[in-house]
Amino acid sequence: MRGNKRYTNATFTKRVDHEAGRHRTVRAQPEPTVCGICGAVYKKRRWVANNGDTLSKELGSARVTLCPACKRKKEGVPSGYLLASGSFLAAHREEIEHLLRNEAARAAEDNPLAQVMDWKGKGKGLTLTTTTEHLAQRLGHALEKAFDGEVQYDFSHENKLARVSWHRD
Repeated sequence: MRGNKRYTNATFTKRVDHEAGRHRTVRAQPEPTVCGICGAVYKKRRWVANNGDTLSKELGSARVTLCPACKRKKEGVPSGYLLASGSFLAAHREEIEHLLRNEAARAAEDNPLAQVMDWKGKGKGLTLTTTTEHLAQRLGHALEKAFDGEVQYDFSHENKLARVSWHRD
């Protein structure tokens, strides 16, 4: 029989992300460390984009490894999906793809771990997978701001995963 309580402890219990941190190493990387694929540099306990302003003598003794984003790409484990659809997409595909590429490049300047993993789709559909859930949200927001349409944001409770759907007819 059900009690008179409106809420139970299960309502307020924090859900555990069992996959959180699997992309991170147990210990901090030695500094400086360079990603062998994308060229991101790990210094001051952060991954930063290598814009050429990093001294070459500083990177001469750098350890080469894979950054967490490149590991995700290699393993094929995305953290975000952007699903774009509609007849407007088919008519303005080149403009939309240009906007998404530019927005992803701007996001990579702020956070080199935010990368687009894969582009799929033809006709009235386009699917992007991203290495971070924040990049998927950012791309969905950019589409909504530039071209209107309807955006829906869905998040997984168990692991960090975002599904962003944008549609315009």
